[in-house]
Amino acid sequence: MVHQIGHKLREQIHGFSGELCTGLGKVASRFVEEMIFGISASGSVVLTRIARALEESISLHDTHKRLSRNLANEAIRDKIGGKVLEQGAKQIRDDTLLIVDLSDLIKKYAKKMENLARVRDGSEKTRGDGYWLCEVVGAEVGSSEITPLAQTLWSQEAEDFVSENDEILTVVGRVLEATQKRGILVFDRGGDRRLLYQRWVPDESIDFIIRQRGDRNLFYKGKPKETLQLATNCPTPYRAMVIREKEGKEQVCQIEFGFLPVRLPEHSARKLWLVVVKGFGQEPMMLLTTKPMRRQRRVLWWAVEAYITRWRIEDTIRFIKNSYELEDVRLLTYSRLQNMALLVLVAAYFAAVRLGTQAKLKILALHVLKAAKRIFGIPDFRYYALADGIQAILKRVGKGPLRQQDEIGRHPPQLILFEP
Repeated sequence: MVHQIGHKLREQIHGFSGELCTGLGKVASRFVEEMIFGISASGSVVLTRIARALEESISLHDTHKRLSRNLANEAIRDKIGGKVLEQGAKQIRDDTLLIVDLSDLIKKYAKKMENLARVRDGSEKTRGDGYWLCEVVGAEVGSSEITPLAQTLWSQEAEDFVSENDEILTVVGRVLEATQKRGILVFDRGGDRRLLYQRWVPDESIDFIIRQRGDRNLFYKGKPKETLQLATNCPTPYRAMVIREKEGKEQVCQIEFGFLPVRLPEHSARKLWLVVVKGFGQEPMMLLTTKPMRRQRRVLWWAVEAYITRWRIEDTIRFIKNSYELEDVRLLTYSRLQNMALLVLVAAYFAAVRLGTQAKLKILALHVLKAAKRIFGIPDFRYYALADGIQAILKRVGKGPLRQQDEIGRHPPQLILFEP
């Protein structure tokens, strides 16, 4: 059964890469398929491990050299990134959350990697050498399903770098263009920036939920007041109990929530709402949103749950980085690093969306989940298990990606359930 499922996985990777590589050229198309297979089979971004997973008849050194050469092709990043986003955008509805996350890629011991820059290590709360990442992931409120949409890597030491704001606006702009501005941007406190508001607030077709730092002035009843002061004095008539996992431990939080109608002084024409949640910490959690609020528990709870969903999606970011050991990347040139970050997104999209949600592949997804060997079973966040299962099956099957057209469609009669 494992070999049957493995064959089907290889077919699915072949078909998926074929859709992404339309118009890319034969050599580049073959390379993209090999990288999706190699990253998925090895669970790594290290080229040597990817090359070993391909099991080619030539020497490992020659395979490594060819992969490295093709990885420098800048056309891959533009075309493949656009195709994945185009496919992912079909999953996005008007009320889908578009979760924007800034993270880091620390290279503590690297010395020769191109454009190494000083970044803040979010896990160790220190500064070190590395690169910045910006991911955009689609998710439904209260759901654990995810749609990886875009991932970009940058360094402030690169010649084409303008600013962090420019990088954020560029990747978010691409996503909004692909979704035709469907979806609601959800951003942590890093999104509370004047330059981002300048782009998003005047455009009434863009909706967002942005957590506030608390030091910004907002207009309330025609007068400017500091956000934290408004939140502290905000009535919170609604209550709920929330179980939050932090540092591996569950915390039971009794929260209260309410809202105030506000406006930004610089963009006073547009109505905004400040949703205030008390109970998660010493200071209230402050969420500025374009979505109309009213004195109705269901409406307010939707906004609170939307931001709680963003916390859950932090696991998704760790999945993308940890399942494929992104921080172990050992590429020396900046263009190769950027292409590898994109290809990791592609592998994650295959596991999370292409494999996991299509109705015709549900049985296949179930078998892949069962293949994941975990001491405590399959966790609620099932994409870790999906990535592990895909890796376990492809390792046992071997043979690398499909290379001959006449292999496509050959499978035992038992696999008739997987037929389109």
